[in-house]
Amino acid sequence: MANVDSDTRNDASSSTHIVITIGRQFGSGGRELGRRLASALHIGYYDKELLYNAARRAGVTTDFFERSDEKAPTFFNGLFSFAMGFNPAATFAGATAISDDGLYRAQSDFIHSLAQQESCVIVGRTADYVLRDFPGLVSIFVHAPMDQCVARIIAREHDITPAQARSRAERTNKLRAGYYNFYTDKSWGAASSYDLTLDTSLMSMDSLVEIIVEYIRRRFPHAFAPDGSLTAQEPS
Repeated sequence: MANVDSDTRNDASSSTHIVITIGRQFGSGGRELGRRLASALHIGYYDKELLYNAARRAGVTTDFFERSDEKAPTFFNGLFSFAMGFNPAATFAGATAISDDGLYRAQSDFIHSLAQQESCVIVGRTADYVLRDFPGLVSIFVHAPMDQCVARIIAREHDITPAQARSRAERTNKLRAGYYNFYTDKSWGAASSYDLTLDTSLMSMDSLVEIIVEYIRRRFPHAFAPDGSLTAQEPS
């Protein structure tokens, strides 16, 4: 379903902002890296905020939206609605029901509006694909060995066992891959799908931030203000 957002895509060619998208394995530190990057570059950070804003645009509750977050559609709530143009579950879900493709479109619309308004970091939600024609896109995927991911999950959740952490990571990665592969024509986690892929176990977060900032600085040399923050990119 790679073309699901094609008719809602804005004209990104007129924007001069830099948008960094981060795909991540569960437990690899993608959110932490995103927050640190946003702080270093003095730009916005968006993760769950995408859900809340897209939910408001779609006219559904946040709880309903979160149940579909980064999960490929079920047959009846997703594939069937794509093929037939309606959602059979709406009869049972009430007036605020919306199909998975509707949720995805609302989220994609909000991602496009963000890219037009400001430089920012966006975590997950196939943002790299949604903004694939955006000239200021920097797409990143972060991963780590499973034992490192398990250790990170335990450190932040405390009351979880190593076996539970591993099971959660494997399940979440499977859901994220299914979601990404369903809505795009690329493969989740494959190096060819992103500008940069980084193993967060090989160096500190601070070092990774420095590497990414330097990459952006070299790729978009006119995009930085004297204080190190991102500004509107000047024409080359």
